[in-house]
Amino acid sequence: MINLNDGYADVLSRISSSSPTPGGGSVAALSLAHAHALGMMVSRLTLGKEKWSEGHNSASEVIELSTKGIDLSLLLADEDASAFDAVMDSYRLPRDNELQKSIRAEAIESSTINAAFVPLKIMRASSDFLQSIMGLSRTGNPNALTDLLASSELAYASSKIASYNVQINLDSLDDTDEKKDIAQEMESLLKASLASSTTIESIIMERLKWD
Repeated sequence: MINLNDGYADVLSRISSSSPTPGGGSVAALSLAHAHALGMMVSRLTLGKEKWSEGHNSASEVIELSTKGIDLSLLLADEDASAFDAVMDSYRLPRDNELQKSIRAEAIESSTINAAFVPLKIMRASSDFLQSIMGLSRTGNPNALTDLLASSELAYASSKIASYNVQINLDSLDDTDEKKDIAQEMESLLKASLASSTTIESIIMERLKWD
């Protein structure tokens, strides 16, 4: 019997500790990793039956993307925690004279931009994944459609959670073209992920005859 607590307890213990990292951004990346895993499961269940041959190409594409996607998601989970830690380290820099104040201000700005950029990468990955399972939602094994729907919901949740982490970092930055560009991409990615998730839900609901 598989013990699903293996490994999970340690991760949840780290998240639930008094340390601010890993936090929401890391959880967004981990949610995306779970979305990838479920998408791969549905893909393999589709490939396992000749009668679902119409979905074999889509299933193979999802497996190819998500094999790398899981690794990327786990990498981004660590990267997000490190980015936030870097922001905190910047605020701890000395500011006893004008030179130190200048160095500190530059470090804060640079690390905060990076802390916004990492969850933006999570949003990009979430959007790409949702696009990748669109075909599978139409042709995948119908016995696993609720798992694919869960996968889609997790990916959208990942994007939305990540957007909060993008925005909170942007809020502390001065208005610049870079800030504006990040904000615009964040909004665009969130809308795209919502649209994809909504379409996938509609397709699956119709196939399940739950409308």
